[in-house]
Amino acid sequence: MVVMAVHQFAQCITCHAWSADQSMVALCPNNNEVHIYKLVEDKWEKVYVLQKHDQVISGIDWSARSNRIVTASHDRNSYVWNLEQSEWVPTLVILRLNRAALCVQWSPKENKFAVGSGAKTICICYYEQDNNWWVSKLIRKRHNSSVTSVSWHPDNIFLATTSTDGKCRVFSTFIKGVDAKDSKKGTSSDSKFGELIVQLDLSSSWTFGVKWSPSGNTLAYVGHNSMIYFVDDVGPSPVAQNVVFRDLPLRDVLFVSERKVIGVGFDCNPMVFAADERGTWSFVRYLGERKAASSGSRYGSQFSEAFGKFYGQSKHGVNNDAVETSRTRGTVHENCINCIIPLGNRGKMIRRFSTSGLDGRIVVWDLENEPDLLE
Repeated sequence: MVVMAVHQFAQCITCHAWSADQSMVALCPNNNEVHIYKLVEDKWEKVYVLQKHDQVISGIDWSARSNRIVTASHDRNSYVWNLEQSEWVPTLVILRLNRAALCVQWSPKENKFAVGSGAKTICICYYEQDNNWWVSKLIRKRHNSSVTSVSWHPDNIFLATTSTDGKCRVFSTFIKGVDAKDSKKGTSSDSKFGELIVQLDLSSSWTFGVKWSPSGNTLAYVGHNSMIYFVDDVGPSPVAQNVVFRDLPLRDVLFVSERKVIGVGFDCNPMVFAADERGTWSFVRYLGERKAASSGSRYGSQFSEAFGKFYGQSKHGVNNDAVETSRTRGTVHENCINCIIPLGNRGKMIRRFSTSGLDGRIVVWDLENEPDLLE
């Protein structure tokens, strides 16, 4: 069984995050509050309501080691929440933005977090011990439109972003006194704060949901044109390919292993993409189905013949020569899935993850009985 549990928490969920032991989940029900539920005798009970933001909360992340929650909101502010005794205490982080904050994520070492915004700006926030406050450093004048997602490289220095200007970018966030110089890392610790490492102009539409593979060697992100993009050797000479599918666009992705990716979005059902032994990515199937692609679509994905002839042979693309019929939308989720996050150990192989969407549901997925996804 792929679906492990389905929980109806609200009418709509904009984002969610789990505690380290997965006994609690924090979610935003499309307003300015964070609701924290705890699993008590096989039932989810609301135990905390975090109220500090003035407008809808657009991003949330829960650090695994330090047990801190960070939130970002359309009110242009961010809060770091610490659990002191039995109360969550907020600390305001002034982002110095003139537009909404749209997404947030802790760095792997949890000593920084990144905030993407509608001000075409990224905020890199870190704690200044001497002054006992959170400081925000800005990366400006690099994006031409809103920053829709951020993703930290495993080295804790490189940060990937997507934007509604159709581009994916990778920046250095090295901060002296926060990040240590490491000769083994080479160029990552030698680069300056805000330095643009690479700009990927592969999409003709808005881009979302950027993620790094566990090793940090591959980058994946999605476009609003029903494409997913994979980039290897991120740097001055990246190797890029795209996969086109005929169904509705994706909003977020997750690497479950170095060669397997789960994509979620407007089609309400997670999609599985995989790379073969030659490194060629293709659509495999929907997660609720055993097999969706025909044998002839080994290097392709789902899309109509006319659409495929127009887009499928792009200079960045892979040869796609199979035509599949569209599927019936809506399985466990009944509306757009806008968030997918791993559960448990975030190592080389992720066996469990959760999704949330505009239907107000959080679904936990287990890949233990999916041998083709655990190879």
